[in-house]
Amino acid sequence: MTRKNIFATLGGIVAVGAIIGVLAPLLQYYGNPANMGICVACFERDIAGAIGLHTAGVVQYLRPEILGFVLGALVAALIFREFKPSGGSAPMTRFVLGIIAMTSALIFLGCPWRAILRLAGGDGNAILGLAGLAAGVWIGTLFFRKGYSLGRSYKQSMATGLMLPLIMLGLLVLRLMFPPLEGMEAAYKSGVLFYSVQGPGAAYAPLGIALAAGLGIGFLAQRSRFCTMGAIRDLILFRHLHLMAGLLALLAVALVVNIALGQFNPGFEGQPVAHTLYFWNFAGMLVAGLAFALAGGCPGRQLFMSGEGNSDAGVFVIGMIIGAALAHNWGLASSPAGLGANGAAAAVIGLLVCLGIGFANLKKA
Repeated sequence: MTRKNIFATLGGIVAVGAIIGVLAPLLQYYGNPANMGICVACFERDIAGAIGLHTAGVVQYLRPEILGFVLGALVAALIFREFKPSGGSAPMTRFVLGIIAMTSALIFLGCPWRAILRLAGGDGNAILGLAGLAAGVWIGTLFFRKGYSLGRSYKQSMATGLMLPLIMLGLLVLRLMFPPLEGMEAAYKSGVLFYSVQGPGAAYAPLGIALAAGLGIGFLAQRSRFCTMGAIRDLILFRHLHLMAGLLALLAVALVVNIALGQFNPGFEGQPVAHTLYFWNFAGMLVAGLAFALAGGCPGRQLFMSGEGNSDAGVFVIGMIIGAALAHNWGLASSPAGLGANGAAAAVIGLLVCLGIGFANLKKA
């Protein structure tokens, strides 16, 4: 007899969204950046800085939440016999889509999760980001209707499926071996890891709290198939509200918790780690949303799938981390001061590449 997965029910996905809606503001309360209790794109950017892939001194910290997402999903997949190593579906294309997804998300300054959390914190600029995300996923659905596919995945070895989880475990070991140092006045290196002392990279919750939250969310998201891109895609293509109910629960609960903790500050101006360039908030997330759609999942979902042994998702994750390094090394990322020097060019090129990938992978008549 097959045991029912309660987290896959409507009540289950709502509960998972509500739990994330509680944990994200609490992570902010305990030290994570304002309106950034959880942000997959921003946290992977910080990891890229922590391991020396970029030298932007204000965004360097090895975020335990990201490691926990993968390892928590791995534990759930192993317990419920859903760890099924697979891959081989256009890995280089997925790598490129990961790069574009990250560089475009950093134009907006956040992933879909942070867009929701920014709105729950009162940041009106997130409305433009969420509208752009929906528009990008909508464009992706046009390709889906025409038969877009990156091809099938194939069964792979246990060792291959464990590769990204082992990388994350290795990074966790490094974080334990080389913790942040006290009394530093500028960005510094502890052992092999780089740390910020100011800016978003210097704001973080205690290791135990952050890791526990990441592990818990990874476990629950693997069971529920929680995905922001999937929620929008399913609503557009099939009029299904199942995944969307989880997102709405996340938004509603995070809003209530932020108000209770005094973290709700409505407005457009002066929001933390945000800018008011309305068009680029929209455009950055449009390109990111299209990249998420073509790759088959939002950044969080890609982490959870990699914990299930999906090496295609793992390649996308590595692409995002490399994309974060490029974004800061090449002046593609925005800042509270505005658009990066080459951010506009990155958005245009990213859109053209995504459209090219979409058309090149349509099912032949």
